[in-house]
Amino acid sequence: MDSLLEAWPWWAQVALVVLLLVFSAFFSITETSMMAANRHRLKHLANKGSQGSKFATELLNRTEELLSVILIGNNVINTFVPVLVAGIAVHLFGNSGSVISMTTAIVAFMIIIFCEITPKIIGAAFPDPIASRVSWIIRPLVWLMTPLVWFVNLFVTALLRVMRLDTRKSNHGRLSPEELRSLVLETSHFIPSHHRDILVNFFNLENITVDDVMTPRARMETLDLSRPIDEVIHQLETSYHHNLPTTDSDPDRVIGILSVRKAISLIGDKEISHEQFKSLLLEPYFIPSGTQVLQQIHFFQDLQQRIGLVVDEYGIVLGLITIEDIVEELIGEFTTSLPSLTNNPQWLEDGTFLASGSFSLRDLNRLLQLNLPTDGPRTLNGLLLDTLEEIPDNNVSIKIADCVMEIIQFDQQSIKMVRIHRPPSSLVKSNRYAHSE
Repeated sequence: MDSLLEAWPWWAQVALVVLLLVFSAFFSITETSMMAANRHRLKHLANKGSQGSKFATELLNRTEELLSVILIGNNVINTFVPVLVAGIAVHLFGNSGSVISMTTAIVAFMIIIFCEITPKIIGAAFPDPIASRVSWIIRPLVWLMTPLVWFVNLFVTALLRVMRLDTRKSNHGRLSPEELRSLVLETSHFIPSHHRDILVNFFNLENITVDDVMTPRARMETLDLSRPIDEVIHQLETSYHHNLPTTDSDPDRVIGILSVRKAISLIGDKEISHEQFKSLLLEPYFIPSGTQVLQQIHFFQDLQQRIGLVVDEYGIVLGLITIEDIVEELIGEFTTSLPSLTNNPQWLEDGTFLASGSFSLRDLNRLLQLNLPTDGPRTLNGLLLDTLEEIPDNNVSIKIADCVMEIIQFDQQSIKMVRIHRPPSSLVKSNRYAHSE
């Protein structure tokens, strides 16, 4: 080594050291950027025609070979540089312990600063663009060093077998539904809040059943054909719904679904009868209670249905669900059938909100940014009765999930009206959403 260096001018020796340090920094920045790169973004850019992103994606699919080339190159250079610098120092200043010690410290400092920390910080800060660019150089290196990498990996594979580790079982960056949900929630600065809410609601559909989305039976409008024809016609003329579940004498037995639009077309007939309305009935579609909403979407598509009746194990109708109800669960309410309903409830100036006892807990949580439990009763009345374990006989207040509720109207059967006091957690959440918009 000394004889070889003596034949080189001093500037050539220094240039060689600098060049090797640059190579070491290159391998360091490549390692960090490749490992920190977003695989999904690189695939997206590759599909749009970015050749560098395509090369980077191919390299990330061969992680073992990629890391082997980077680490072999980096460690060989970092081992050779101190030897080279020590030879230059001995040649210039003589062979002494202090010269060797000082040279070793200087080289270690230079490698740490210029070849490790700085390049890796840059690679971690801008992983995707750097990975796309360095892949042009690393890709041919992987091909050229294939024999050496194969030889080295023989020992690596043997060591992994001794440790009983199988790298083929790794997920290679695949995200679970919960991880995707967290990723969507963290993109408040990139995705509009409304779009983000739709994506989050879509992930939540997996844990929602038709019982959570349906209109409860107590709020269903049904048409009883056993009533006088004048009352039937009046109900049809004043109905805000397009389709009505229809009964005949027995309120617990739905005989069909009547299209209000088709029924109205018969009203001009002076001799209209109940039988004419019955001839328009469509066969009811019954849905077992507990059916998952995602599964029910497929059922609606396969059976070409838009409306169904949710029934329990005894065949008792519990409620009604339409495809529009599921869509509104995703994107929020976009239409209303009754003019008295409000789609955008707001807190009053005193920080309270008046809610009907029949109000859905899921709707309250979504519209008022509350955190009321939904794993039990589905309505506000049900939650309060379940907590109190009795129907109150006077106005009482109760605190559930950091939310104070004041019962202000009730009867012998249920709680009719509740004044909800805005919790501090809801105020903080609302301000955060407003800021993100």
